[in-house]
Amino acid sequence: METTSDRLLWMYRTMVEIREYEETMAKVYLEGKLPPKIQKGLAFDIGAGPVPGEMHLAAGQEPVAVGVCAHLRDEDSVVGAHRPHHFAIAKGVPLNEMTAEMFGKVTGLGRGKGGHMHLFDPAHKFSCSGIVGAGAPQACGAALAAKKLGKDWVAIAFFGEGAANQGAFHEALNLAALWKLPVVFVCEDNKYGISVEKGDSTAIASNADRAAGYGMPGVLVEKNDALAVFEAAGVAIDRARRGEGPTLIEVKTDRYYGHFQGDPETYRPKGEVKQLREHDPIPALGAVLREQGLLDDARDAELREAIKARVQAAFDFARQSPYPEVAEAYQHVFVD
Repeated sequence: METTSDRLLWMYRTMVEIREYEETMAKVYLEGKLPPKIQKGLAFDIGAGPVPGEMHLAAGQEPVAVGVCAHLRDEDSVVGAHRPHHFAIAKGVPLNEMTAEMFGKVTGLGRGKGGHMHLFDPAHKFSCSGIVGAGAPQACGAALAAKKLGKDWVAIAFFGEGAANQGAFHEALNLAALWKLPVVFVCEDNKYGISVEKGDSTAIASNADRAAGYGMPGVLVEKNDALAVFEAAGVAIDRARRGEGPTLIEVKTDRYYGHFQGDPETYRPKGEVKQLREHDPIPALGAVLREQGLLDDARDAELREAIKARVQAAFDFARQSPYPEVAEAYQHVFVD
C-alpha cells in the first residue's frame, strides 16, 4: 500500500509530538514525588505533585499509533488502553484538554475526574480505560453502531499483549467475526505485561495466530516500524470499510520507560532499553523522508521547535487551569 508525502510527513510529525509529550510528562510527573518534598521515610509518593496517580508512558511505541491512525477519518472510533497518550494524540485529541485532565483540572476532557487512564473525547471519538482488555468489547459496540447506521466507519481497539489472555478479548473477537463488524483489533506486543515476559504468560508466540480460531485474518508486524504498521493497518481497515469483517494485528514494539513511572524495572535485563533505543523508529522514518527529499536539517529543526512550543503550551494551560469546585464531586458522574 502506497503512502502520500502528506501522510508520511504527518506520521513523522506526530511521532515526534508523541515523543516530546511523553518525555515532558516524564519530567513533570516527578515534581513533588521525591524526597525531601514528601513524607520522611518514603522513597516515592505516587499521590503527590501536580499529576497524582499512576502514569504509563508510551515512548518507543509511536509506530503503532501513527501507522493505524493515518488511515482513519474523523467518524472512526478509537478505544485505547491504560497507556493511551500516543493513540489520543494520533487521533487528534487536543493537547490542552488532555493534559489538563491529567492534572485534575476543570478544563480537562472529563473536568479532571478521569485522569490519564480515562480520557474521553466524544468530539474526536476517542476513549480509553484502565481495565485491561476492556477496550475490545467497547470497540465492537462502536462498530456495531456504525453497521446499524449503514455507515462505512470503522472502530479500532488498541491493547497490550497481556490483554490477549483476558476473556473479554476472546468474547470480542468471537462476536466481531460472527456479526462481521467493521473493527480492527491491534495488539501492542512490548514484551512485558507489567513485569511478566510474554513467554511466561502466553501459550503461543504470536497472538496473531489466534485470529484463525475466529475465522478472521491475523497479521504479525515483526518490526517496530511505522511504514510496516501502515501497510498492515491499511489492508485491515479497507477490509472493514467494505463490510468484510474484523482483522487482528499484532505489532512487535518497544517500551522505553517502565510499566509505570517509578517502576524499578528489576525484571528487565541491564542495557535492554539502551539496545532498544538504538533502533528508534523516529530517526528511521526521518531517514525515509530525507531520501525522498521531504525533510532536511532545517525543516526538521523548525518542525521540532514548533512541536516543543505546542507541548509546552499544553502543560502551561494545565498548570494555570483551576481545580473543580468541591460541589462538582457528584456532578457529571451519573446519568439521570
